[in-house]
Amino acid sequence: MQSINQGILSPLGIQQVSENGKSLLFLLEANPGPGLGILIAFMLFGKGSAKATAPGAILIQFVGGIHEIYFPYVMMKPALFFAVMAGGVSGTLTNNLLGSGLAAPASPGSIIAITGMASAKSAGGFVNVLCVWSGIAVAAIVSFLVASFILKRDKSMIDDSAFENAKVGVAADKAVSKGQVSVSNNITDQVDFSTINHIIFACDAGMGSSAMGASILRNKAKKAGLLQDVTNVAIANLKAGSDTIVVTQDELAPRAAIMAPEAIRYSVANFLNSPRYDEIISSLLTTDNDTNQTIITDRPVSKNEIDLNQIDEVVFAHDDLHIGSNTMGKETLKAIFQMHGVKIPISDVEFIGLGAFNAKNIMIVSTKEFTTSVKNEAPNAQHLFVESLITTPEYINMVKRMNK
Repeated sequence: MQSINQGILSPLGIQQVSENGKSLLFLLEANPGPGLGILIAFMLFGKGSAKATAPGAILIQFVGGIHEIYFPYVMMKPALFFAVMAGGVSGTLTNNLLGSGLAAPASPGSIIAITGMASAKSAGGFVNVLCVWSGIAVAAIVSFLVASFILKRDKSMIDDSAFENAKVGVAADKAVSKGQVSVSNNITDQVDFSTINHIIFACDAGMGSSAMGASILRNKAKKAGLLQDVTNVAIANLKAGSDTIVVTQDELAPRAAIMAPEAIRYSVANFLNSPRYDEIISSLLTTDNDTNQTIITDRPVSKNEIDLNQIDEVVFAHDDLHIGSNTMGKETLKAIFQMHGVKIPISDVEFIGLGAFNAKNIMIVSTKEFTTSVKNEAPNAQHLFVESLITTPEYINMVKRMNK
């Protein structure tokens, strides 16, 4: 639809704008009403994970303009395509009757961008805005009513696994249509999960449904007491090694195999509802328990390992050019400490102020490129130098060593 919008609708719309000051064609794809109606229906009448994630998806779709977020909800139940079509036709008919339109393409298709394009003087100003809002409202109401009717009558919605089984067939058809070969989803018993530090969700855009899937698994991992970080990226930017689990949709499994051949790869039919998430958590928990049983609790901490029991404060050191990554690293460690009940305060400081933290009970964290500079400023402090302030496994290792 995006290629049709950019290749056909937008050029025709621009031509209409030059003649009439606005064009209805810009609203055919951008109208967030149908998706909004679908998500509200799931929020009120859905089941399981779909119901739980719908409120967040509404914000992403309606305000953020990422329409991709509601696609998996529709794919769960193909009958919901009728709700999307009914909402789209109703919204377009309303806009056509009211003579509303936009002065330029609204990208992304959020209510904010649409309002901005509708309020242009050439498009009719505030009156046109009201007409455009009316079209969105009608589309949302109609799609909500149709979707609610379908969801209420669908008894199978109680079983989340039913969504998964229905989606597998659709995903397989899409993979065949794209000329993609089948990739096995089976994870053998010989895979070593003890080295896993990262879990990455990868999709076409790196946002929307993959972000929701990452959020779901992140919450499951947190409840299980696991420390692996869970993130999402566009598959074009996927970089993962043997210490990473990569989760993709079925149709992207072949690309994931090429982009991350060393990673442990899972493919799912739907990011929002997958029993494979519990499989991942179970595998990580089993490995974690087996590892903990082999640890000798009275093992002394080596000279190269920092003992958090001897640390009263953690300080992240940075220069003027690395404030962003420094802040993210600090928040990552805060989250790990909070999850495990570690009450050591964490702060940050520029290199010039490190002299105030030159003590043995202070741990200073920085990247390896600044080893010499940091040690010169605070030689008596304990130092942790890492490749990445955000993804280093050393944070987890330090917590595990506490009271061992």
